[in-house]
Amino acid sequence: MRRTPIVLALLGALMMTGCSSSGGQSTQTSAAGSASAASGASFAVITHGAPGDSFWDVVKNGAEAAGKQYGVTVTYQGDGDPAKQSQLIDQAVSQKVDGIVVSMANPDALKEAVGKAVAAKIPVVTINSGADSSKAFGAITHVGQSEDVAGRGAGEQLKTAGVTKLLCVIHEAGNVGLDQRCKGAEETLGGTVERLQVDISNLADVTSKVTAKLQSDQQVNGVLALNPAVAVAARDAIKDAGSQAKLATFDLSADVVTAIQDGEILFAVDQQQYLQGYLPITFLNLYKNNLNTVGGGLPVNTGPGFVTKDNAEQVAKLAEAGTR
Repeated sequence: MRRTPIVLALLGALMMTGCSSSGGQSTQTSAAGSASAASGASFAVITHGAPGDSFWDVVKNGAEAAGKQYGVTVTYQGDGDPAKQSQLIDQAVSQKVDGIVVSMANPDALKEAVGKAVAAKIPVVTINSGADSSKAFGAITHVGQSEDVAGRGAGEQLKTAGVTKLLCVIHEAGNVGLDQRCKGAEETLGGTVERLQVDISNLADVTSKVTAKLQSDQQVNGVLALNPAVAVAARDAIKDAGSQAKLATFDLSADVVTAIQDGEILFAVDQQQYLQGYLPITFLNLYKNNLNTVGGGLPVNTGPGFVTKDNAEQVAKLAEAGTR
């Protein structure tokens, strides 16, 4: 896994931080005793992650840990509705926060709100999704992984595993990053990739739809989930269908790591989402106090890496702590 120099430099600091495992509701973390705290620095993190989502809980943990590390106030809010996400950005602007962190699964829907923040001279760091629009919208940097590159890596590994017809399960309509993952896998698989649209808010239905597809098309011998909860639902579908399809996923959860250890999932593409919470708070704090910018106009990559049976035991311990 490649890491940028700034990521490597901060790993030591990461080991010294605590984390919170509370849900995806709005939370604040502050600490006294630093110059930043004395100045009343506050940063808003606004993502498209639904409350209680295991992936976004880790992002929140990272942001809150950085807040404690630097003695600044961090407010985290997540909402999968881009209209509501835009409203949260507008609220942060009206509150005159010192910086905003935002994930842009639907960049066009957030363009106006992000533009208002930039116009108000509030520095913005984008994370996770929307890398292609980040610079154009005026963000000072983007933190995440290249979804195209990650998709190609997943496709290569699935090809090596013998997959020739792949079902790519998309769980959020309109999320550009998910489509990029499927396209990347299609480029390197060397076989057929078929997309299946599901609703992540109804995991029982996800299992039902994947089961039906596997039963109706027995040439499908691989399934690529793009979310850990969907991966667990797809695992159950493969069992229900009596299929021998091989399963891989994007992103981690404790259940996914256990399934990798048990041989039920081949691998997980790991974008190290803890860093997507931690690093933006670090960058915004540096920008506020020293006008530092990071990335030189290019994204700061947190992935992709791969969790397989070989390293799953080590990662499992970290996942229990809420940092992976």
